[in-house]
Amino acid sequence: MLRLLSCMLFAFISTEIHSQWRNKWEDKTSKRTSPFFGHFCNADFHRGIVTMQNNGSESGSSENGVDRTGWTVGLINGKFKYLTAETFGFKINANGASLKKKQLWTLEGSEHQVFLRSHLDRYLAVDQFGNVTCEAEDPSDPGCAFQIQLASDGSGRWALKNVQRGYFLGSSQDELKCTAKAPGEAEYWLVHLAARPQVNLRSAGRKRFAHLSAAQDEIHVDAPVPWGEDTLFTLEFRPAATADNDNSAGNRAKSEGGHYALHTCNNKYLARDGKLLESCTRDCLYAAEFHAGLLALRDVHGAYLAPIGSKAVLKSRSTTVTRDELFSLEESLPQASFVAALNQRYVSVKQGVDVTANQDEISGHETFQLEFDRVTKRWYIRTMQDRYWSLEAGGGIQASEHKRSSNALFDLVWQPEDGTVALRANNGKFLATKRSGHLYANADSPSSGDSDVSKYYFYLMNRPVLVLRCEQGFVGPKSAVSPKLECNKAGYETIRVERCERGVVRFKGQNGKYWHADSEGVTVDADAASDGFYLELREPSRICIKCTDGRYLTAGKNGALRLGETDYETATKWEF
Repeated sequence: MLRLLSCMLFAFISTEIHSQWRNKWEDKTSKRTSPFFGHFCNADFHRGIVTMQNNGSESGSSENGVDRTGWTVGLINGKFKYLTAETFGFKINANGASLKKKQLWTLEGSEHQVFLRSHLDRYLAVDQFGNVTCEAEDPSDPGCAFQIQLASDGSGRWALKNVQRGYFLGSSQDELKCTAKAPGEAEYWLVHLAARPQVNLRSAGRKRFAHLSAAQDEIHVDAPVPWGEDTLFTLEFRPAATADNDNSAGNRAKSEGGHYALHTCNNKYLARDGKLLESCTRDCLYAAEFHAGLLALRDVHGAYLAPIGSKAVLKSRSTTVTRDELFSLEESLPQASFVAALNQRYVSVKQGVDVTANQDEISGHETFQLEFDRVTKRWYIRTMQDRYWSLEAGGGIQASEHKRSSNALFDLVWQPEDGTVALRANNGKFLATKRSGHLYANADSPSSGDSDVSKYYFYLMNRPVLVLRCEQGFVGPKSAVSPKLECNKAGYETIRVERCERGVVRFKGQNGKYWHADSEGVTVDADAASDGFYLELREPSRICIKCTDGRYLTAGKNGALRLGETDYETATKWEF
C-alpha cells in the first residue's frame, strides 16, 4: 500500500511539473502571439456577420511594429484596386495598385461594430447622403461604425455595412459610395493582411504547433513548442488567386478572390488533401476567415484545414468551423546556432546545464531562441528546455534558470573582419571557449589572447527562407522576365538560404539560380554559387546582410538593391 501511494504521489508531482512548464511556455509566448490576429477576441459569426471585441492587450505596439489595437489590412475592390487614403486633403479613393503606406487600414472594434482608421489617424465615415469621407478624428462620430458581412461564395471577401445608414460601402470608377441596400460585386472587398508573412501556426483545438513531418511530405500539428526551421511557414497572399499552373479562364474565374497559400520551409505548398506539392495549384488556395481573433482557412471546395487523426495531419475535411479548424498565427522569434571559431564545434546544452561547444551536428539542443530586451538593448538566450543561458559566480555559462535575470543578458558584438559575433556577459567580459569546449565569461576583448576563443560563427536557423523588406517595400524581381532584384516591391521574392561553413550563407531565388551581387545591383541568374553573405542580427526583426568582402547589402534610391559601403552605420537594416 505504501509503495502504491508513493507511485501515485510521484505521478501527480510529475504531471504538475509538466503542466507548470507548459503553462510557463504558453504565458511567455502569448506576449508575442499573432501579428495578425492576436489583437481581437470574441468575434462572433452570426448569420454571416463578424463582430469583434478588443482583447485588452498590454500595449499599443508590438515588437514587429504591428499595431496591437487592431488588425492592419489592405482592402481590395472587385477591380483589384486598394482602398487608399491620400496624404493631402484627407481624400480617399480605390485606385491603389499595391499595398503601401497609404493603403493601410487599422480595424478597431467593439462587440457589434468595427471602425477603419487610415494611416493619417482619421476614420472612414459615411454621411446622411451616402458620401464617404475620411476626416473624422473620433470613431464615435456619426457614420464611422461598420459591420462586416462575409460573402457566401467562399471567397473570404467582406462587405462593409454602415451601421448608421444600413447601406454597404462600394466603389465605382474613382468614387466611393455607400448607397447599396444589398452587396454586389462593387461592394465586396478582399482582405490583404499587412504584416510579416512568415509565422508559426498554432492549432487552437490541439494547442500544438504545426511542423514538417520527418519525411517532409506532410504537415503535422503536434509540436508543443515552435522550435527550428520546420515550424516556419509563409502565408502567401495571391490577390488574383491564380495558381502557378492555372491559366485557363474557367479555373481562374472559379479561384478568383484573394486567396492564401501555405508555403513550407522546404519550398512546397500544402494541398487540401494534406500532401505537399512542388507548385501552387488550385487545391493549394485558401480563403481566410476570422473567428474569435483566430484564423480558419477554407479551400476552394468549402472545406476547412484542420489537424486530422492520431498524427494530426493538416488537411481539409469539415465544412463547418469548430476549435479544430481554428489557428493563431504567431510571430516567429529568431532562433540561432553558434559555432566556436576555436574548435569548429556547435555550442550545445545536450550534455546537461553546461553550455559547451562540443557538437558536430545541429539538433534542438544546439538551437537557441534569441529574445530581445528593449530596455537594455541586450538579448536573452533560451534553450528548447525553456532555460536561459546565465552567468554563474565563477564566470561559467550554464543553462539552468527558468527565470530571466540580469545575468542572463548578453550583448551581440559583431566583428567587422570575418563575420563572427562575440558575446559579452553581464560582468562586462566576453565569452571565451576553453579547450574542453566549456564557455566562460573571462575575456577582456574579442581579440585578446588567442583571437579565436571569443568568436562564434552565427547561423539563423529558423529562416531557411527569407522575405526581406525595407522602408521602400519588399525585395522582389524588377519584372516578371527580369533577373534583377529591387527593394520597392509590393510583392516579395522568397529567398532560399543555403548554409555553408564558417557562418557563410548563400541565397537562391525561386528560379533555382543563385544571387550575384555587386556595386551595380543584384541579379538572380548565377548557375554556380559565388557570392557568400553573413547575417547579422541587429534587432528582433531586423538583420544586416554583409558580403564576404565586407560590403553591406544596401537599399538605394528608387528601389536600387546593391552592395554598398563597409560601414555598419550606413547599412540597411532589413526586416525579415
